[in-house]
Amino acid sequence: MTDTVDLLVIGGGVNGAGIARDAAGRGLSVVCCEKDDLAEGTSSRSGKLVHGGLRYLEYFEFRLVREALIEREVLLRAAPHIVWPMRFVLPHSPEFRPAWLVRLGLFLYDHLGGRKLLPPTRDIDLTRDPEGAPIKPQYRKAFEYSDCWVDDARLVALNALDAKERGASILTRTALVSARVENGRWLCELEDRRNGARRTVQARAVVNASGPWVNDVIGRVMGANSRRSVRLVKGSHIITAKFWDGPQAFLVQNHDKRVIFVNPYEGDKALIGTTDIPFSGRAEDVAADEEEIDYLIAAVNRYFKHQLQRNDVLETYSGVRPLFDDGKGNPSAVTRDYVFDLDEARGAPALHVFGGKITTFRKLAEHALDRLKPFFPAMKPAWTARGALPGGDIPGADFAALVRGLKARFPWLPAALAEHYARLYGTRADRIVDGATALDGLGRAFGPQFYEAEARYLIAYEWAETAEDILWRRTKHGLHMSEAERRGFADWLAAR
Repeated sequence: MTDTVDLLVIGGGVNGAGIARDAAGRGLSVVCCEKDDLAEGTSSRSGKLVHGGLRYLEYFEFRLVREALIEREVLLRAAPHIVWPMRFVLPHSPEFRPAWLVRLGLFLYDHLGGRKLLPPTRDIDLTRDPEGAPIKPQYRKAFEYSDCWVDDARLVALNALDAKERGASILTRTALVSARVENGRWLCELEDRRNGARRTVQARAVVNASGPWVNDVIGRVMGANSRRSVRLVKGSHIITAKFWDGPQAFLVQNHDKRVIFVNPYEGDKALIGTTDIPFSGRAEDVAADEEEIDYLIAAVNRYFKHQLQRNDVLETYSGVRPLFDDGKGNPSAVTRDYVFDLDEARGAPALHVFGGKITTFRKLAEHALDRLKPFFPAMKPAWTARGALPGGDIPGADFAALVRGLKARFPWLPAALAEHYARLYGTRADRIVDGATALDGLGRAFGPQFYEAEARYLIAYEWAETAEDILWRRTKHGLHMSEAERRGFADWLAAR
């Protein structure tokens, strides 16, 4: 059996899911295939930030920074349940960058993107203001500026969900094994990696958004060449217990002039990263090494009174960033911008995506569809700048009111659990709770704030199949559960 569609999208990361969503909303028939789980690669291993990229100003990436700052507010409106404002404290270390230069950069950061929703930069006296309490006394001055937090893996899942609800077919754990052009159409063979079953998709166009695997798909699967390539850079993070009071995050400059984020995470934890190291292995095998962990600990200990030790590290994760190879020697200087390679040579278009960052995924998708418009003249215009993601249609973007409403409808729901459901599912939280009249109606409790009803929802509606899908990508329950609790959930899932 052969399915015939307008567009086959390869890759279920943030770019692939974003392109599938945009294309489906423009009236195209779409299949999106992902060889693993949604966001299993780079898109669940980011620093969890929607940000303009303050340090990119040093490399004169003004267009990228401006686009990212504009997108920051677009995403804040589209998904206020998984994207929210965060204030960052940047202690000034005079041996690295003069204060006037940092302040100039922050002035540009405040104004390049037409900021409307977020508060501006302010100066902080670390010896007097409460934000300075955890910082060593030799650092006396700081700057505080705005960016946003994002649940990266949920961002991918919600884009895929929106694409599906607009008619796209989302095929997880399904690999593209061959692609060739016949009679002006791409004939693509897909393999279900769960059972080996194969299907053929005939597509008028293909978008290769496979991230670190983009060149592999071009060469090995499609039998073509590209004048562009990606440069793989490993970024690792560590997770510790939170060691300061207050909701603010910190941005610190390390001895090599790289900046390290120290962010509040999951309530009582801290997320610290990232490194920037050239990577040449299999992207599937990436992991944080001890040298990276020591590097991040040392960066924190340079500034904070609380001195981290190796045994304070609760978890680590590492991702491979597929950056467009612009020839720069320093991995930190390699552009975070994106470029496209449109191949029409074989009679049907193939658009290959190189680079990009999570903040600009929506604009990348919009630009990708604009590049394909000549092949789809009846395609509807761009729409995602005004479209809420599933659960993000919160009146006035008032998250606190959303939580209060959920509690009013389900008064038996504990406050922390109501906030958890609202934070992950937004206006769709009722779909998990509906039908229950008491806490035991949510089924078995697997761990803190984790009940059977949520697991069943994720399996039914968000392509979750394994314990890892649920505990680490669709949610972060795994961080709050003991090893025994995680095993118990895995056993329950296997017995279903």
